[in-house]
Amino acid sequence: MTTKETIELFDKYVIGNYKRLPRVIVKGQGCYLYDADGNEILDMFPGWAVSAIGHCHPKVVEALRKQAGELLHIDNTFYSEPQGELAKLLSERAFGGKCFFCNSGAEANEAALKLARLHTSEGKYKFITAEGSFHGRTFATLTATAQPKHHEGLLPLLPGFIYIPFNDVAVLESAFSDEVAAVMVEPIQGEGGINIATDEFLKTIRRLCDESGAVMIFDEVQTGMGRTGKWFAYQHFDVEPDIMTIAKALGGGVAIGAMMAKDEVAASLVPGKHASTFGGNALVCAAAVAVIEAIEEENLLENASRLGRYTMDKLLQLKQKHNIIDSVRGIGFMIGVQLTGPCSEIVDKCLDRGLRINCTQGTVLRFMPPMIAAKDQIDKAVDILDTVLTERE
Repeated sequence: MTTKETIELFDKYVIGNYKRLPRVIVKGQGCYLYDADGNEILDMFPGWAVSAIGHCHPKVVEALRKQAGELLHIDNTFYSEPQGELAKLLSERAFGGKCFFCNSGAEANEAALKLARLHTSEGKYKFITAEGSFHGRTFATLTATAQPKHHEGLLPLLPGFIYIPFNDVAVLESAFSDEVAAVMVEPIQGEGGINIATDEFLKTIRRLCDESGAVMIFDEVQTGMGRTGKWFAYQHFDVEPDIMTIAKALGGGVAIGAMMAKDEVAASLVPGKHASTFGGNALVCAAAVAVIEAIEEENLLENASRLGRYTMDKLLQLKQKHNIIDSVRGIGFMIGVQLTGPCSEIVDKCLDRGLRINCTQGTVLRFMPPMIAAKDQIDKAVDILDTVLTERE
């Protein structure tokens, strides 16, 4: 089937709720994508941050093949070995506690909000989230997402949500009350533009939650599973959440989300209060186990940390050459390049030259390379961006 034929198929049969690039991707391998016209693309934003250990990692592919021949799915009225093993591996690498499995980051955040309500005392029904956040597209997580552009056409949203400026401690303290059930925050805002939380902001959230009996929720859907050079971004800060959500990179390319909670909080999620038909099925859990094993066997946390610094340095060198670059920020392989003007055309021109990066918030380039990336691939990516910016001037 040609590129034109596939696009025509989509035009006729697939709802057009995505702005799709005019490429038909037929293969992904490591740091590269290949389209139906034979073009190779260096992917520095793999799978919208999903394929963090590269496309079709051999260990994940083998785990899927093996598990597919034994058990694809069993409902959660039974036990399965892959789900139990995955929960153990995640708990040991985080703050302990227990896991609930679902299919996406939005579902994980939905579960976290429900658990916060269930765990806290009667009268606590409000949630505080930060401006620029992104937590999902279900009605609750969309309401938690403090960006008006995502709310257009869907008002009224759910009551009880309070928005505060990210990292504004004074507003946080004034917004807090005994009616707050939880504060949900990303340690590093992803879709919001790679904005890094301050120690003071996170520690203040922790203190206020402890003093009032509220719950602290870290949304690590995009930051989790090693992208920042640690298993979870909260580990860069001297703060532990009560609940944490993860997804995206967790399954290495298959759909899985997880909500983790400290034991005393997890105990409030009793039978009948929440569920997920496909959540934690054997196939996706086997893949996620393989992701964790690959990260450790290949020292990918260290690679993300070391090459993340290298990438930042390379991009900062570009800043000296190109006035359109205002700043570069990030941790590990989660990097934002703040521009003084629009970035969508730059992203398109990079793709024409065989590089995939992302534009968010209109003026921020997102570099989120696979954790398996090598120095020469980073060099190639920065060189392509350099060429595009030079041609633009």
